[in-house]
Amino acid sequence: MPFIRIDLGQGPSEEELAVISCSIHQAMVDTIDVPEDDYFQVITRHGAGELLYDRSYLNVERSDGQIFIQITLKQGRTIAKKKALYAAIAERLQQSAGIRPQDVMIILTENTAENWSFGNGIAQMVP
Repeated sequence: MPFIRIDLGQGPSEEELAVISCSIHQAMVDTIDVPEDDYFQVITRHGAGELLYDRSYLNVERSDGQIFIQITLKQGRTIAKKKALYAAIAERLQQSAGIRPQDVMIILTENTAENWSFGNGIAQMVP
């Protein structure tokens, strides 16, 4: 049950955004056992001066193509699965969208099942 927020610059077209979105989703399906139909994302494009970041923090050389990916999901994945997810997202984005791995920042936020309502004002994941 992940919820994804993708923040990036104005450059990508709608078609490129769809490729980015699908690449991230497929990486989650392949590495952290997310069902194919568990697909909830928000993509926000930002203008000049709205994405602020250090261009060389932790010796990673970032460019104007920086993309931030926030993933909120239910807790329980192992560190190995999380690392596999990071690698798969970076690899897929490079292959499918030409985004440099150095420009992919991923932030996972975990919570528990009672923190989700998928509609109708109901906590569907809580008995």
